[in-house]
Amino acid sequence: MLTEHEIVMRLLCATFLGGLIGLERELHSQPAGLRTHIILTIGSTIAMCLSINVAIQFRDVALNGDPERIAAQVISGVGFLGAGAIFRYGPGVKGLTTAASLWTTAVIGLAVGAGAYVMASVATALVLFVLIALDLFEKKYLSSSMNRSVFIKGLDRPMFIGEVKELLHESGISIKSIGFSKDMQNNEIEIETIAKVMQEQDLDKMIAGISKLSGVSKFKIK
Repeated sequence: MLTEHEIVMRLLCATFLGGLIGLERELHSQPAGLRTHIILTIGSTIAMCLSINVAIQFRDVALNGDPERIAAQVISGVGFLGAGAIFRYGPGVKGLTTAASLWTTAVIGLAVGAGAYVMASVATALVLFVLIALDLFEKKYLSSSMNRSVFIKGLDRPMFIGEVKELLHESGISIKSIGFSKDMQNNEIEIETIAKVMQEQDLDKMIAGISKLSGVSKFKIK
């Protein structure tokens, strides 16, 4: 069986490794930060240590004792915590990376609980590399565009929708999907699109162009 000293050492190691990942998430103002990651790693480490000790303690009376049973529930059970970190933001969602880091942090805790210090340390280093180094790489070389929701409301008149599409196209905005709704009583139409907008896009110019369209009463981009 694991001694109390071994369990304490593993808990301290889990606290440190989980804290490293949690600190990075905290610095980026994510919904699950330092404390969440540390508590999750400690909990999964306890689950792993408990699984090992229970299997050894009752091996004489429970021949089918499996040290992986309690730990396995951590893998499936931590999903609800990750789901809580995901939320809708405009046309997309945010928090997927944090949810993934939570799940991986739980597995790191299990590795520490099993005494696989090298595996847990290397995994922590790789997670931090992905969260920090690759984030900088994406921002510099890959994130040249982003999806935005464009909402336009105006008087339903001939060619109004066509003029809106043409203006967005001339502004260098690529429409991915478009939806319409009409207020029959006031003869107004609402246009909502999901569009790909370049980061260097001159939104002021686009806003000025839409403002000049005849009949436009409301415009929003997010």
